[in-house]
Amino acid sequence: MSSRDASIELPPIPPSVTVSRHLVLELLRVWDVPHDRQDAALLVTELVSDVVDHVEGRASLTLELGLAEDRLRIAVVDGSSVRPVVHELPMDRPRGRGMRMVQLIADRWGAEDHRGGKRVWFELRAPTR
Repeated sequence: MSSRDASIELPPIPPSVTVSRHLVLELLRVWDVPHDRQDAALLVTELVSDVVDHVEGRASLTLELGLAEDRLRIAVVDGSSVRPVVHELPMDRPRGRGMRMVQLIADRWGAEDHRGGKRVWFELRAPTR
């Protein structure tokens, strides 16, 4: 599998959640990756939603995708230095489980400082044949 990269800047506004999900699905289709595209789209939705919910209008938002060997790495970069937190919430809370889903579905994930803000990323491995 060849190495590929893509990135796009989006405004940190609610419509960017849907746009980012569709962009990821389409790009992964074009790249013809064996990775679970629905998992990738779900996790991107969660990461972009976090940016929109917590830094809307005050920061940049960049979506980065990278494919190397059997690893798909997707990151969301924003201008806030506040790191995401994985919450253990009661079942009656309707929101706040996005990073928990990232933790459970991704093969790896993390957050790192990036130019005064942060990059939150996850990796999905291709299924073994």
